Amino acid sequence: MTSPSGAPRRRKRVFEFKSDISAGWRILLGVSVWVVFFALWQFVTWLELTPAILFPEPGKVVQALYVLFTENGFHKDVLISIKRVLISFALASAVAVPLGVLMGSFRTVEAFFSPLVSAWRYLPAPSFIPLLLMWFGAGEGEKLALLFIGVIWFLITLIADHTKAISADLINTSVTLGGSRWQVLRTVVVPAALPNIIVAMRQMLAVSWTYLVIAEITAADAGIGAMMMRAKRFLHVDQIMAGILVIGVLGLAFDYLLRLLHRTAFPYLEKET
Repeated sequence: MTSPSGAPRRRKRVFEFKSDISAGWRILLGVSVWVVFFALWQFVTWLELTPAILFPEPGKVVQALYVLFTENGFHKDVLISIKRVLISFALASAVAVPLGVLMGSFRTVEAFFSPLVSAWRYLPAPSFIPLLLMWFGAGEGEKLALLFIGVIWFLITLIADHTKAISADLINTSVTLGGSRWQVLRTVVVPAALPNIIVAMRQMLAVSWTYLVIAEITAADAGIGAMMMRAKRFLHVDQIMAGILVIGVLGLAFDYLLRLLHRTAFPYLEKET
């Protein structure tokens, strides 16, 4: 087959490097992977390789989810968990964004903070639970602190790296035109780094959700993790799986919101890709 110009038209292959696909095809593939996942799950339960009480079928999990919301007031636990993630992540961002921008902009700031940030980045957040329980008790402070520690050091590093990647020519030109350090930082560095800062926040918000259950299984009386621990006492595996499913859905929802924010705030980047 040839194109209108007479040149042979290249046939588009399914697997093409960095080739865009239509929105309909993207949606179809996204739905298909979940259909395959639940089909495999159902198939494994039919094989009865494990007791049904320990590995319930998808229908049982959906039924348990319905009961949790309609009879057990699970929506209150969900709202509490969302509040914990958002508050802790907002506090971490309030520290990480300015510090990361300064570390990526000025080598002196990086030289001072980098040894501390790098060291803390390799410490697992759950190891601080005994200390946090002694410092804050078993209340909200301990859970917020654990979620805060779990994301802040990686968030600082990502933001510093993105800021450091800004073209030096762009900054030097701004300085040559008479801009002060504060002006260049405020009007050049921050706007240039902001798209990638939102990307870094999106990545680390996902990590915050992964720490949620760890934060809530310790002396918690409310939240998704607390519900899962209550279900464990009575071997309600279907409720535990329902809680995992809810966390996954919430994570996807917040990820979509940050992606939407990125597309809305920086539409020119979407056109470039």
